[in-house]
Amino acid sequence: MIEVIRNIVLVIYVLVCIVLIVLATIQARDNNGASQTVTGAAANNFYESNKGRTREGKLKRYTVISGVLFVILAVALSILFVM
Repeated sequence: MIEVIRNIVLVIYVLVCIVLIVLATIQARDNNGASQTVTGAAANNFYESNKGRTREGKLKRYTVISGVLFVILAVALSILFVM
Protein backbone atom coordinates (compact mmCIF):
# COMPACT_ATOMS: atom_id res chain seq x y z
CA MET A 1 0.00 0.00 0.00
CA ILE A 2 2.76 2.45 0.91
CA GLU A 3 4.57 1.68 -2.37
CA VAL A 4 1.52 2.72 -4.37
CA ILE A 5 1.27 6.02 -2.48
CA ARG A 6 5.02 6.56 -2.95
CA ASN A 7 4.74 6.04 -6.70
CA ILE A 8 1.73 8.33 -7.03
CA VAL A 9 3.42 11.12 -5.06
CA LEU A 10 6.61 10.61 -7.08
CA VAL A 11 4.75 10.98 -10.40
CA ILE A 12 3.01 14.13 -9.15
CA TYR A 13 6.40 15.44 -7.95
CA VAL A 14 7.98 14.92 -11.38
CA LEU A 15 5.05 16.70 -13.06
CA VAL A 16 5.35 19.64 -10.66
CA CYS A 17 9.09 19.78 -11.34
CA ILE A 18 8.50 19.98 -15.09
CA VAL A 19 5.81 22.66 -14.65
CA LEU A 20 8.10 24.68 -12.38
CA ILE A 21 10.95 24.54 -14.88
CA VAL A 22 8.70 25.60 -17.75
CA LEU A 23 7.12 28.46 -15.78
CA ALA A 24 10.47 29.77 -14.59
CA THR A 25 11.85 29.61 -18.12
CA ILE A 26 9.05 31.51 -19.84
CA GLN A 27 8.89 34.34 -17.31
CA ALA A 28 10.08 37.77 -18.34
CA ARG A 29 13.18 39.07 -16.64
CA ASP A 30 12.38 41.71 -14.02
CA ASN A 31 15.12 44.36 -14.13
CA ASN A 32 13.30 46.96 -12.06
CA GLY A 33 15.28 46.65 -8.85
CA ALA A 34 16.99 49.65 -7.29
CA SER A 35 16.69 51.72 -10.47
CA GLN A 36 13.06 52.55 -9.65
CA THR A 37 14.18 54.05 -6.37
CA VAL A 38 16.75 56.24 -8.07
CA THR A 39 14.55 57.34 -10.97
CA GLY A 40 11.45 57.77 -8.82
CA ALA A 41 9.08 55.42 -10.64
CA ALA A 42 5.54 55.81 -9.37
CA ALA A 43 4.01 52.73 -7.76
CA ASN A 44 0.46 54.07 -7.86
CA ASN A 45 -0.11 54.05 -11.59
CA PHE A 46 -2.73 51.89 -13.30
CA TYR A 47 -0.30 49.17 -14.39
CA GLU A 48 1.17 48.69 -10.93
CA SER A 49 -2.25 48.43 -9.31
CA ASN A 50 -3.44 45.83 -11.87
CA LYS A 51 -0.17 43.94 -12.28
CA GLY A 52 -1.61 40.68 -10.93
CA ARG A 53 -4.13 40.52 -13.76
CA THR A 54 -1.53 40.61 -16.51
CA ARG A 55 0.13 37.59 -18.07
CA GLU A 56 3.33 38.25 -16.13
CA GLY A 57 1.44 38.52 -12.85
CA LYS A 58 -0.32 35.24 -13.45
CA LEU A 59 2.93 33.52 -14.40
CA LYS A 60 4.58 34.71 -11.18
CA ARG A 61 1.62 33.52 -9.12
CA TYR A 62 1.63 30.09 -10.78
CA THR A 63 5.40 29.85 -10.28
CA VAL A 64 5.04 30.56 -6.57
CA ILE A 65 2.24 28.00 -6.26
CA SER A 66 4.24 25.32 -8.07
CA GLY A 67 7.30 26.17 -5.95
CA VAL A 68 5.29 25.67 -2.77
CA LEU A 69 3.94 22.37 -4.13
CA PHE A 70 7.50 21.35 -4.98
CA VAL A 71 8.64 21.88 -1.38
CA ILE A 72 5.60 20.17 0.13
CA LEU A 73 5.97 17.14 -2.14
CA ALA A 74 9.71 16.95 -1.45
CA VAL A 75 9.03 16.78 2.28
CA ALA A 76 6.26 14.23 1.75
CA LEU A 77 8.55 12.06 -0.38
CA SER A 78 11.31 12.18 2.19
CA ILE A 79 8.86 11.03 4.85
CA LEU A 80 7.45 8.29 2.61
CA PHE A 81 10.86 6.91 1.67
CA VAL A 82 11.97 6.71 5.30
CA MET A 83 8.99 4.50 6.13
